[in-house]
Amino acid sequence: MKLGFGLYHHMLDDEHYRFARQCGATHIVAHLVDYFHQGADHPGGDSQPIGGSGGWGMAGANRNLFTYETFVRLKEDMARHGLELEAIENFDPADWHDVLLDGPKRAEQMERLKQIVRDAGRAGIGVIGYNFSIAGVASRVKGPYARGDAPAAGMEGVDDTPIPNGMVWNMVYDPHAPPGVLPEISHDELWRRLAGFLNEILPVAEEAGVRIAAHPDDPPAERVRRQPRLVYRPDLYQKLIDINPSPSNCLEFCLGTLMEMPEGDVYEAIERYVGQGRAAYIHFRNVRGKAPVYHETFIDEGALDMPRVVAMLKRLGYEGVVIPDHTPQMACAAPWHAGMAYAMGYIKALDQAIVA
Repeated sequence: MKLGFGLYHHMLDDEHYRFARQCGATHIVAHLVDYFHQGADHPGGDSQPIGGSGGWGMAGANRNLFTYETFVRLKEDMARHGLELEAIENFDPADWHDVLLDGPKRAEQMERLKQIVRDAGRAGIGVIGYNFSIAGVASRVKGPYARGDAPAAGMEGVDDTPIPNGMVWNMVYDPHAPPGVLPEISHDELWRRLAGFLNEILPVAEEAGVRIAAHPDDPPAERVRRQPRLVYRPDLYQKLIDINPSPSNCLEFCLGTLMEMPEGDVYEAIERYVGQGRAAYIHFRNVRGKAPVYHETFIDEGALDMPRVVAMLKRLGYEGVVIPDHTPQMACAAPWHAGMAYAMGYIKALDQAIVA
């Protein structure tokens, strides 16, 4: 296994690179989408109160960063600290809202996504993560759920608030959209849209040497904000894989989300999908409970048996990157840093202690 950190766009700097390297990380998964520039509570606070309709603010603030030149600069900056840029996580909603919504700009936006994939491959970045979801990360709450009342994310019911026009993936892409809400669609329709996306993007990804990695729906409810979800059960990952056999059709394998799913077995999912070589990179986090009610925990106290997971990954020959994802925040002057350092130290210890 290779150990990495996921860093948000405002953390892509020398200070955070030094921190990551000091913790033992060798790889970075970078978020370029600006989720928090309008002052939303972060880090660890990628949470919206149930019923909230404002989302994370305006999309598109950093869409100019999805270029070959930026990718090369980031790689060079990280390399000076002994780090490798493993993946870009998530497209900007401003760049693909009509791909998700099957809107009038779909064809134009697909060309934009293809160019991003080509630029990533040209820059030597081998993975782009995505989440094909209309609601995105919604229904989360934040509270003192982890050990010692540490603040952590959770879910305490499904947000049924309809999504206003001009919003997708919890961000506003058109502040001048007409009044009203997005029409509800069927699961079959969302799968049709996903198939169209994959069948267009995967040939480009293969040629560019890039894997396109799907994140399961988080939280894994059948519907969120009255819109369907795709991968809310582990077996639905197989449905996604079966759409297109391309080796670039891969998974952003989030253990916490898989553990939150009310149906299925996370260990069987690891055996199945890591065994197929489909896991592009893995999010390590732990939880208690199942959707629609669960709470995230410190990595060593939840329901997921992390030593068993690491032993399985080694037996299956997994050689990709694992990152702590998000973690509970700790009571000190640097809550995010402390929580991440704790998680990384635990993962690193397991990696050293468990022999395949």
